[in-house]
Amino acid sequence: MNERAAPAGQHGALIRQVPLFADLTDAEADELWASATEIEAAPGEVIIAEGAPGDSLYLILAGALEVTKRDGDREITLATRRPGEFLGEMSLLEQAPRSASVRAVAASRLLAVGPEAFRGLLARRPEAATTLLRTVAGRLRSTEASLVQSDKLASLGTLAAGLAHELNNPAAAIQRSTGYLNEAFEAWRRRTVQLSALDLAVDERQSLLALEKGIAECGLARIEDASARKEEQRLISRLEAMGIAEPWEIAPAMAAYGWTVERVEPLATTFAGPHLDPVLQWLGAGLAAQQLMEEIQRASKAISDIVRAVKSYAYLDQAPVQDVDLKTSLEDTLMILNHKLKHGIEVVRTFAADLPRIEAYAGELNQVWTNIIDNAIQAMDGKGQLEIGTRRLGEEVEVRIADSGPGIPAEVAARMFEPFFTTKAQGVGTGLGLHIAHNIVVNRHRGRIAFDTRPGRTEFRIVLPLRLGGAAPGKG
Repeated sequence: MNERAAPAGQHGALIRQVPLFADLTDAEADELWASATEIEAAPGEVIIAEGAPGDSLYLILAGALEVTKRDGDREITLATRRPGEFLGEMSLLEQAPRSASVRAVAASRLLAVGPEAFRGLLARRPEAATTLLRTVAGRLRSTEASLVQSDKLASLGTLAAGLAHELNNPAAAIQRSTGYLNEAFEAWRRRTVQLSALDLAVDERQSLLALEKGIAECGLARIEDASARKEEQRLISRLEAMGIAEPWEIAPAMAAYGWTVERVEPLATTFAGPHLDPVLQWLGAGLAAQQLMEEIQRASKAISDIVRAVKSYAYLDQAPVQDVDLKTSLEDTLMILNHKLKHGIEVVRTFAADLPRIEAYAGELNQVWTNIIDNAIQAMDGKGQLEIGTRRLGEEVEVRIADSGPGIPAEVAARMFEPFFTTKAQGVGTGLGLHIAHNIVVNRHRGRIAFDTRPGRTEFRIVLPLRLGGAAPGKG
């Protein structure tokens, strides 16, 4: 990128092609040109680097420039600027680091106007400030729309990755259990054939019928895994002492369904000596098959629950305005974010039992919950306590989301709802989450959003009316 002082001369027509400077006189245009620096950039050259100091306003005289913003490992294209346009005004006005990068996409020629010349222009030409504000407002809307769409796509990718992980566990469980189930049924079939060949007494057959009924109903007696593992060792020792072959094969399923040493003991007197081993082997094989079927059922239900939550979360095939059950809305969001919660965050729920449904833009509310909860997870670094509660306040409802993170510094709290404000490192995220949440709650739902923060606790309070009432305001 070549820079050189711009020579003074008759440059009125060239500068006045930029609307911001359309009303300058020839003398004022020459003065501005003389105080500026002319820049020539080859294709691919970076004019502005994201995060660099905002020390100049750039007028595009020729060529084309691309404006981009980093979001993690992605680069989002925000706009392409051409001759007659200007850029860099926001950072110059705020005296803040650049929020985006600019590079030449064609051989370009620019005029860099420094802060003193720019302030002098605004002082002499107040009408230029009006043009500037209109341009800035339009760009903010356009930039936000681009970033919101990109943010939604990035969030979708993140959620999809998390959901893939959540679905993988039950899917793998089904695959694993299905493979073992064939073996378990074959083992039970063989044991049943062996059992049918025995010459059982009447009381033995009655006891066998009771055991068979118990296998069918054993799901009702399923006990906690920790208790089952403890009893399993006792069962193995006792079955081995009773002369049962390979007791370690049948003890796990028996323990899982509440069989104890004390419950097995009477079988030794009910069944004759040679009959005891076949009966217990048949019982263990039947319980093992039942255990595998229940594992498949649980995994299938987990997949079904995740799919239902995703459909409800996105409100697929439904109108945007819905009568929303806030408890379901919040639970669906927790399900979607479960891959981030389950490794060290305790979720405490205090949902009001009598909370009415509210009229709301259902999908947008889920976006609010997602942004706030995801921020809370990051604040706690994945470990801590997340509190979620609801209550009714007359003709309004309140949702409270609190985390046990370190709290928000005062200088950050004062800017929480500003567009593009972020506490993350440059290029990490677009800084849109809470600004979007504020717009959805306040502008779309005529509600309120506020927060309290201190070390160890930050709580967001979202208050929403029961009914939207009247025409909903537009987005933006």
